[in-house]
Amino acid sequence: MVSALTILFLELPAPGPSISVSPSGVIAPGAAVTLRCQCRCEARRLFLYKDGIQIWELDAAGDGGEFTIPSARRGDGGFYSCRSRSRSEPPNWSDRSDYLRIIVTELSSPKPSISLRPRGGVALGRSVTFRCKCRCQEATFLLYKLGNPDVRRWAVTAGDVAEFPIHNVSWRDTGSYSCQYGTKSDPPVWSHPSDPVELMVAELPSPGPSISVSPSGVIALGRTVTLRCQCRCEARRLFLYKDGIQIGELDAGDGGEFTIPSARRGDGGFYSCRSRSRSEPPNWSDPSDYVRIDVAELSYPKPSISMHPSGGVALGGTVTIRCECRCQRPKFLLYKLGNPDVRRWAETAGNVAEFPIHNVSRRDTGSYSCQYGTKSDPPVWSHPSDPVELMVQDYTQGNIVRLALATGVLLALALILAEAAHGWRRGRC
Repeated sequence: MVSALTILFLELPAPGPSISVSPSGVIAPGAAVTLRCQCRCEARRLFLYKDGIQIWELDAAGDGGEFTIPSARRGDGGFYSCRSRSRSEPPNWSDRSDYLRIIVTELSSPKPSISLRPRGGVALGRSVTFRCKCRCQEATFLLYKLGNPDVRRWAVTAGDVAEFPIHNVSWRDTGSYSCQYGTKSDPPVWSHPSDPVELMVAELPSPGPSISVSPSGVIALGRTVTLRCQCRCEARRLFLYKDGIQIGELDAGDGGEFTIPSARRGDGGFYSCRSRSRSEPPNWSDPSDYVRIDVAELSYPKPSISMHPSGGVALGGTVTIRCECRCQRPKFLLYKLGNPDVRRWAETAGNVAEFPIHNVSRRDTGSYSCQYGTKSDPPVWSHPSDPVELMVQDYTQGNIVRLALATGVLLALALILAEAAHGWRRGRC
């Protein structure tokens, strides 16, 4: 015997509409009120509910429909929602929308104050708090966004202040906000709206690029100079500035290089760079640090350079690099060979400049050189000093190695003595 199998196909309910009201705040008696039910419900029927009871229906027009109260009364206050339904049989009902609260009352209390913390603009992804304050106790507060009836937030407080935080701020949070408060009496007495406060949302600037120059020291006339701007700025545009004025631009990947083929005195100055998105409005990065370029004749003899203490220095220790010349009141430049980011300047009243390095780390390892120049205009600079090598040592590891070696020696001596004692005992036997 073969039994019949019946398959039932059930249609899933349509997504619930959204519901909004205009005006957004507490409504004064006699005002016209519009309730908007928004959905993808073409060829369906819309139903409006007040406190759970159906009060209205209409054919949906494309993306929803509007229900209008021409002259609001106190009795029109309550909780509203809406649903849609197919016209076919059996009917397919949508889920219910969220509930929307409407209050209709005389506005007689004075308006509250409203403020933003932090004030002014807030960056994308950050947090901001609206603070509404009244001369009242145990109030109900309503915060709403002007021109956007979907944004309404309520708070009940035991004092005279309500705070409405917005976390992870986005572009859609931009706009003007207002608030009102009402007493907990029956019927409640509500205030006039606060003055509006403007929330401005701004995109955080991208981190500034780093900038370096090669060669590292004072540059001889006619030399080729390369300025390197380093950043994570793919699909962005890089801009080079000299003394605050833009002088070059190029497309960036992980950065870019600007070249001066034959340096002149006029190329000396302070350089920086920034990146910018190609989208509109443009998102600019922070500026890089400044790097100084000096272009001059190198005619003075090289200075001497030394390190105190000489030899290696322990991690975390202090070392001083000392530059000395046969000159008076010069400017000194200390730089690290092969690393254009490490450059330090000093001006002295004598003929010696000292450059201390505190809390020495492994990245300080390397060769250093220095130059000096006069304070004349234009300045005259020296040739670079001979390089001096800074070696950084981890004495902690060295002590461990020495201890291990000493322990090994002691163990070996112990084994030799034990073997000798054993042989002496065998000889006596």
